[in-house]
Amino acid sequence: MGLEFAGFDGAGGIPVCGCDEVGRGAGAGEVYAAAVILDPARPVCGLADSKKLSARKREQLSGEIKSCALAWGIGVASLEEIGRLNVLHASLLAMERAVSGLKVRPAKVLVDGNKRPKIFDVPVIAIVGGDASVAAISAASILAKVARDRAMVEYHGLYPQYGFDAHKGYLTKTHLEALRRYGPCPIHRKTYAPIRDIIESSARRTGLF
Repeated sequence: MGLEFAGFDGAGGIPVCGCDEVGRGAGAGEVYAAAVILDPARPVCGLADSKKLSARKREQLSGEIKSCALAWGIGVASLEEIGRLNVLHASLLAMERAVSGLKVRPAKVLVDGNKRPKIFDVPVIAIVGGDASVAAISAASILAKVARDRAMVEYHGLYPQYGFDAHKGYLTKTHLEALRRYGPCPIHRKTYAPIRDIIESSARRTGLF
């Protein structure tokens, strides 16, 4: 089954935006979101849930989306905001920023998942599995994933011992092993339970907790 286009709503050509976030489940780095209004006159072939695509394919599609879309925007929620607001609300904030950055104001916003950010007076519709069923949301998931992965590769240059270029901040076995060996670095989300447990365990061993 092909993706639903969702670039325009109705015969009047009202622009519809797709929006998605990346990095909510990671243990390091910021949350990224993207918003995309596709152009029906310039379709992008091969759109899919970003998690189902190879890194090379995502990079290729990212360039095509930016070239062909009527509008696109990237939003970021900082580590400070993740800690202060919690990661869910920080993710919604990143999505609001992505939509706010569009050069074309959408009449409707479609977001992946079951939570809806508050975006001006624009109707927002949450679609579970939208990144695999709605083309505009798939495009947004690809832009957000590529942007965040690039940031994590840059962080790898600063903190190579953690392997951010490979796991992109998610708490894989090798990432947790590095955390136990080196402790957290400035981009780790220290309020996350697995990371907090490692910090507290280290403190107990050294008699600081």
